[in-house]
Amino acid sequence: MTAIEWIIIIFLAVGTLFSIAAGIGLVRFPDVYSRLHATGKNATASVILIMSATFIYFLYEHQLFIGKILLTILFVFLTTPVAALLISRSAYRIGIPMSKESVRDEMKPYYDNEKASPAKNE
Repeated sequence: MTAIEWIIIIFLAVGTLFSIAAGIGLVRFPDVYSRLHATGKNATASVILIMSATFIYFLYEHQLFIGKILLTILFVFLTTPVAALLISRSAYRIGIPMSKESVRDEMKPYYDNEKASPAKNE
């Protein structure tokens, strides 16, 4: 096996491990915020690694440069963390409670100040 084939195998294996970790985090974590953290971080890394392995495979084995794969990597890299952030903020704003094991609530002071101050755009 060549070095490129080993790189492809390593990318696929690590991407698979990240995907499994995202699935376990989705099932095992207690609240929506920690579940979003697990899936947002791990699924992003998983997709990027697996798509990178796919890109390298087609480039090496078939001499095909597939730009759509690179665009997929960029799209996932940009959109998944933003989507996880927006979902978690929306969940916090509508009052979905945090887990009892959560140690601190970093959003509480921010939203308390927002509620106390009058709206700026009105």
